[in-house]
This record gives sequence, C-alpha cells and structure tokens, in this order.
Amino acid sequence: MLRREQLVTLLSTEEQRLTQSRDKTVRKLSQKLIRELEKQIVTLEKAIAEVIDDDDTLRQQCERLQEVKGIGQVTASTLLATLPELGQLNRKQIGALAGVVPYNQDSGRHRGRRTIRGGRLAVRRVLYMAATVAARFNPILREFYQRLVTAGKPKKLALTAVMRKLVTLLNHLLKNPQFKLA
Repeated sequence: MLRREQLVTLLSTEEQRLTQSRDKTVRKLSQKLIRELEKQIVTLEKAIAEVIDDDDTLRQQCERLQEVKGIGQVTASTLLATLPELGQLNRKQIGALAGVVPYNQDSGRHRGRRTIRGGRLAVRRVLYMAATVAARFNPILREFYQRLVTAGKPKKLALTAVMRKLVTLLNHLLKNPQFKLA
C-alpha cells in the first residue's frame, strides 16, 4: 500500500508537469512516464487484491468494510494495511489513531479552537476521500453532514466529523460481525 501511495503521488506530480511543459520532446517523455506509472499502479492493485483474497480474514474484513457506502477497494485495503487495530479498539482510541479526534487548546479561562492532529496520515487521507463520497451518497452520513452545515458549522469541520463517524462505524462493524447495516 505504501508503494501504491508513492506511485500515485508521482503520477499526480508528473501530470502537473505535463500541463506546464511546452516542449514536444518533454511532453512525449512525460506521457510515456505517466503510462508506465499507471501500469505499475494497476499491477500493485492486482497484487494487493491477491493478498487480500488469499487470506480469509482479510477478505471477510475487506468485504465487510465495503458494505458501507463511500468505502471502496482502495480505502478498505488501505485501512486494513495501515490500521490493523481496526475492530479491536474503542471509538475514542480508533479515532485518535486515525487522527480525526479534536484536541482542545484550552488554558485556564481561555478556550481555544479544537483541532485534529496526530494519527496516521495515510489513514486520514483515505478517510477524507471516503467521507466526501459518504457525505453525498450514504443516507445516514449525508443527513449528519447536512445537519452540521445547516447548524452553521464550516464544511471542512462537518467533513472531519463525518470522517470520525465513518472510522467509528467501520471499527464497530469489524468488532461486531453480527451487526447489520440498515
């Protein structure tokens, strides 16, 4: 998963360079490199899928995670690889490991802003993308997101709250296999 993330970053960088280059030779080389990076990403995704399919536990967990609207193959496999504690911790602990728990900046009578920090960056990245999809297509999380935005919360704050609720839900699903989604 780490190598896949590195290749995706390289691909994004190279695509940005391509849009800025004017020289035909440089553009041709860039396009060739982009095609090669895309091939390597596909190869890695197949290898990741094989590893998951070969292990019954991982396969079941991956399928269970993908039952939630907003969670796809990449998100599920990233969570399983970079957050192996998923399904074993309580909601506060899993939120902290994912880096989506707000920490206060209070001192004495001063009440500062709450900010998220720490946790695992790769997990937070995939949760952000999953939360953007879930806030649109998952009926429960969409309603939660809309309620926060309607209450005057900034959209990014509402999305962070969706991320936290999403990782908490995923943790609960793996912890309680008998739990059925509505």
